[in-house]
Amino acid sequence: MSNSSKIIVVLGATGQQGGAVAAALRAESWAVRAVVRDPESAKAEALVRAGVETVRGDLGDPRSLRAAFAGAHGLFSVQPSPGQAGSGLTIEDEFSFAKNVGEAAQHAGVAHLVHTSTVAAGATPTGVPHLDVKSRIEDHLRTLNLLTTIVRPAGFMDTVLLPGMGLDKGQISYLMRPERALQFIAVRDIGRIVAAVFADPERYVGQTFEIAGDEVTGNELAGHLAVAIGSPVRYRRFAPELLGQTGELADNGRLAGHADLAALRARFPFLLTFPQWLAGPGAAHLEQARRPAQAITGLR
Repeated sequence: MSNSSKIIVVLGATGQQGGAVAAALRAESWAVRAVVRDPESAKAEALVRAGVETVRGDLGDPRSLRAAFAGAHGLFSVQPSPGQAGSGLTIEDEFSFAKNVGEAAQHAGVAHLVHTSTVAAGATPTGVPHLDVKSRIEDHLRTLNLLTTIVRPAGFMDTVLLPGMGLDKGQISYLMRPERALQFIAVRDIGRIVAAVFADPERYVGQTFEIAGDEVTGNELAGHLAVAIGSPVRYRRFAPELLGQTGELADNGRLAGHADLAALRARFPFLLTFPQWLAGPGAAHLEQARRPAQAITGLR
C-alpha cells in the first residue's frame, strides 16, 4: 500500500510541530488529515491549499476525536502546554487532552501513534509541573493497546530568535550559563524525523528517543549570530526572575539534552546545525528578531 492511500492524522497542524509534521508528510506523499478547531480559519485554509484534509475536532471532546481518527493509519500527537505564554491551560487540561487522544486512537484502531514529548521527561520528577506532566502522558500512552513511538525534542532553534530576546540590542539571551551547552533542533527537522518514523514502523515502534541537531553553549550561540548578522553579539543569560526553576534544570543537565548527535545525523542526514538553520529556515526568524521589541513574546 502506497503512502498516498494511508491517512496520517496530525494534531496541532496550525502550530509549530504539527505544521512541520504535516509539511514533511505531504512531501513524502502521505494523505494528511489535520484536526483543527476552526476549519474556516486562515491557517486551516492554508493547510487545505497545501493538500491537507481538515476536520473539526476538540481535544476536550473524545467523541469528536474518535470521528476525526476514523480510518486513519497513523496519528501525530501533540498537545498545547500550560508552559506556553498565554495558553490559559492547566496541567490537568494537558493530561486530559493527551488521555483523550490516546484512548480515541485506540478506539479507532490507529496502527501507529507518534507522540512528541520533551528532553526533560523521565522517571525522576523535575519539580516543574508543565514538564513533569509530559512524563505522566508518556506513561499513560504506554498502558494503551497502541503501537507507539515517543520522540523527545531538544530546545527549538526557532525559539532562540523570538522577538524580545535582545538581538535588536546586540545581545542574545537564553536558558543556559555562557559556558554551558544545550542541544537544539530545528522545528522543520522534527517534522522530517516524524515522517521517517511513520515510514519505518518496524524500526521505531516501542522506542522513546531524544532528537537534536546541534549542541551549543551560550557564548557559541552569540558567536554564530554575530557571523550571521555581521556585527558583534554578546550573550547574557535570562534574569533569575524569568528563568525560575528552568535555570536549575539547565544547570543540572535535565534540559541540556543527551542525544547522540553523530548517530542521529547518520540516521537523519538532513538534520541542521544552528549555523545551517540560520542560513536557511531561520533567516526569516533572524530578520524579525533584529527588529525592536519590548519584551519576549513567549517561551517554550
